[in-house]
Amino acid sequence: MAKFEVLKDINRHITIYHVEDSLFKQYGKVIESYDFEELKPYMDQTKIPIDANEYVASVTELEQTKVKEEIETNFYGGMPIQIGYCNGPNQTLNGLEYHKSSEINVAMTDLVLLLGRVEDIENNQYNAKNVDAFFIPKGAAVELYATTLHFAPCKVEEEGFKAVVILPAGTNEPLEIAVERKSEEDVLLFMKNKWLLAHPEREVLINRGAFPGIRGENIQILHASNK
Repeated sequence: MAKFEVLKDINRHITIYHVEDSLFKQYGKVIESYDFEELKPYMDQTKIPIDANEYVASVTELEQTKVKEEIETNFYGGMPIQIGYCNGPNQTLNGLEYHKSSEINVAMTDLVLLLGRVEDIENNQYNAKNVDAFFIPKGAAVELYATTLHFAPCKVEEEGFKAVVILPAGTNEPLEIAVERKSEEDVLLFMKNKWLLAHPEREVLINRGAFPGIRGENIQILHASNK
């Protein structure tokens, strides 16, 4: 049985769609116009932490590449970008973030993305029942639209996951000044170009100032070793 089919069978508490499913079109699209192969040698050398995810926003070796120039020039229309990665053992939702720009994820292992829509946030609250889960096979690259809620991937193998993350330069850096509140949304501004809703169970985020705005289950994605 293919890994995707096994994954669906294990996770009967939530429907997992393949990224090729038409439902994904409301969240983003598969990117096929760029070759990300030159990012692989560096990513092959990176480790997967055992206890927590590791996010590195900008990596020189990943940015000194032809594809970086192409993405910067074409995909982002000349805007400066950063290329980094997120590796880890995560299996749960924990939070949902969005940016005022698209994000590119390149799956360096098979993984699952838990996605939602910004328009479903009401009074800074989001119900986890609206989350859709998508299987992203190793090697696939996806654009996540600015209106797509997302967070760290979920692993589908015991070892964990690896993903390249491409964003406008400066995204996810600490805010340099205190933000004077102008709207309800400002409560969610967590870092530069990063608005975040945390699940109440994810105390490590809340203790850092994230707003506990997710209602419902802290969704978990199971893999074969969990059975």
